[in-house]
Amino acid sequence: MTLSPADMLCFALYSTAHAVQSAYVPLLEPLGLTYPQYLVLSALAAKDGQTVGEIGAAVRLETNTLTPLLKRMEAAGWLTRRRDPQDERQVRLTLTAAGQALAGQTQAVPAAFAARTGLPMDQIADLRDVLNTLRDRLKPGKAAVPAQGAQD
Repeated sequence: MTLSPADMLCFALYSTAHAVQSAYVPLLEPLGLTYPQYLVLSALAAKDGQTVGEIGAAVRLETNTLTPLLKRMEAAGWLTRRRDPQDERQVRLTLTAAGQALAGQTQAVPAAFAARTGLPMDQIADLRDVLNTLRDRLKPGKAAVPAQGAQD
């Protein structure tokens, strides 16, 4: 059976991801942030001093995408990148005072985005949880879990 894109889960996820990122543009542009920069800033605001690898895992960006982004954020004065004195192979990221101030300016962004969706907060949380479960089930090497009621 062939499905049209409108009937495909993959297309619904793909097109929704684009719509979500586009919805963030008017919220982040006045702050001078891109969506990936916002994710990194938020991750560091939640827990400063993470390694590049930890941030990459948290925001699900590969090093080849993350490194240039971090260099631009450092050049903007929002963070510093320093070798970990305990393990020279690791680079630790720390928000500067300007980065902390910018993170403070982003505090209204989640509520503004939630309002843009038109969904109540409990539905937003439920949707997030369903999407995270789907993402985790689709990770490479993860065994498929039969759907409830599915027969072998």
